[in-house]
Amino acid sequence: MELLKTCVLKRNACAVSCFWRSPVIREPSLRKISTTSPRSTVMPAWVIDKYGKNEVLRFTENMMIPFIHYPNEVIIKVHAASVNPIDVNMRSGYGATALNMKRDPLHIKTKGEEFPLTLGRDVSGVVMECGLDVKYFKPGDEVWAAVPPWKQGTLSEFVVVSGNEVSFKPRSLTHTQAASLPYVALTAWSAINKIGGLDDKNCSGKRILILGASGGVGTFAIQVLKAWKAHVTAVCSQDASELVRKLGADDVIDYRSGNMEEQLSSLEPFDFILDNVGGSTETWALKFLKKWSGATYVTLVTPFLLNMDRLGIADGMLQTGVTMGSKALKHFCQGVHYRWAFFMASGPYLDDIAKLVDEGKIKPVIEKTFPFSQVPEAFLKVERGHARGKTVINVV
Repeated sequence: MELLKTCVLKRNACAVSCFWRSPVIREPSLRKISTTSPRSTVMPAWVIDKYGKNEVLRFTENMMIPFIHYPNEVIIKVHAASVNPIDVNMRSGYGATALNMKRDPLHIKTKGEEFPLTLGRDVSGVVMECGLDVKYFKPGDEVWAAVPPWKQGTLSEFVVVSGNEVSFKPRSLTHTQAASLPYVALTAWSAINKIGGLDDKNCSGKRILILGASGGVGTFAIQVLKAWKAHVTAVCSQDASELVRKLGADDVIDYRSGNMEEQLSSLEPFDFILDNVGGSTETWALKFLKKWSGATYVTLVTPFLLNMDRLGIADGMLQTGVTMGSKALKHFCQGVHYRWAFFMASGPYLDDIAKLVDEGKIKPVIEKTFPFSQVPEAFLKVERGHARGKTVINVV
């Protein structure tokens, strides 16, 4: 336990959680930066060579094995991964403008040099190799992580990540179970805790509304908010109502019933709304917040990446800033806070989540598991929507 506390303190001092924070630009060191000797140079992976529909997914046994560029990195042997909606969107080219700028901040590369691109954000596996500056992990440790979308993904035998993005896997979970949580958990954690300001000390008794409650983010959010003793109202389809009730939702509303707003109007106003749906929801959802009481609406569906794809980097960032600022000001004048939230890769946050998991307060919700040979089928399933938890890939 003391070792874990030490690791968290060390990593909290240097964790990077902001998408737009400028990376340290440096050439790979000529000195030895790895704790292990060279190994095989190729591995099996699912990649794309261009953006498009599901047929662009390609299996290869000759993907170059990643290597450690910087002393704070680790290589993980992937035991299990998962498919998230962001993977399906990235397969089709969503966010490519912004993500390529993050991959190549100096704009040295030409268009298309991100290929072959490996998708997949979640990983549970075993540390195989450590950079010399990594003091809190060693080869053989069982870990989990969520890999930022500008990095090569986890649908491969090995993946390289920053040590600040890695956490010890919850002892109570298998690799398959663990791989279902990191990306959605960190996305929900960002929205609820880092942007929304809720935690185990101030959440008791608060009334929370979750829109899109039966997907990966929603099912995690229900559980963490109930662990913090909030009152949770979940909006989902009728066939998912049993699932969200089992996870702890106090009230469940069927969005297909035709009278969803009427049902919400019959309830007490909310202190916090988490919107996983987007679209037209924000045109009516904010009226169900308590006015002039610090109530907050946080949406995970933003035009940030879409604006940059459509308008380019400069105009896209400008349009995003104008949209966010105007909406925040408009709703502030109406007595509520309007916020956007994004996924944040963070090993320290995963440490907190792992603790909740091992205490039995968070359970993985897996809808279906696929073997590594059926990654395209897994993508099709996620693409159809109406998730009831996560879709996991057993890589080993």
